[in-house]
Amino acid sequence: MAKLRPFFILAIGALASFGLLYAGDLDPKYHSKEEVSFKIPLGRSFNYTNILVKRVVDGDTLVLESGERVRLIGIDTPEMHDSDKLSRDSKRSQQSTSEIKEMGRKSYEFTRKLVEGKTVSLEFDVERYDRYKRLLAYVYLKDGTFINAEIVKEGYASLMTYPPNVKYSDLFLKLYRQARENKRGLWKD
Repeated sequence: MAKLRPFFILAIGALASFGLLYAGDLDPKYHSKEEVSFKIPLGRSFNYTNILVKRVVDGDTLVLESGERVRLIGIDTPEMHDSDKLSRDSKRSQQSTSEIKEMGRKSYEFTRKLVEGKTVSLEFDVERYDRYKRLLAYVYLKDGTFINAEIVKEGYASLMTYPPNVKYSDLFLKLYRQARENKRGLWKD
């Protein structure tokens, strides 16, 4: 029994620290069943309806104050750095990698000015994460500006639609066509 005492003390301490041993003032005459809940604090939780964009990685990827990366759904901006994707895009488009990188920097600067250091809210579609463990989201500024759409509308992104995340694909297509026709952003002559 003496050998088990440290284990029991540790277990009781763990239960107490996670709030499972004591649930606060739960006198039944003052609380209904619906009000009783146990929370296990496993670090800071973040509210995706009110979260800071710590930095912009590139034209379509953000880092939140939580440290999570967010990939903007439905859009694709040119690459800024050497990568396999940059090489594929260069071959496909017949543009030099330096031209694509320059467009990538312009997209990055546009997105950075639009959202970096600002509080946003995230809207999710069917899938919450991509294969790289980035959050997939539609992002909105406090004033209601729809970031994904604004980047396309101003001509700094192409479209990238991956079903089942297609909620705004028709809107993005309309904005993309208008940006190209009106020679905005990257589509200027």
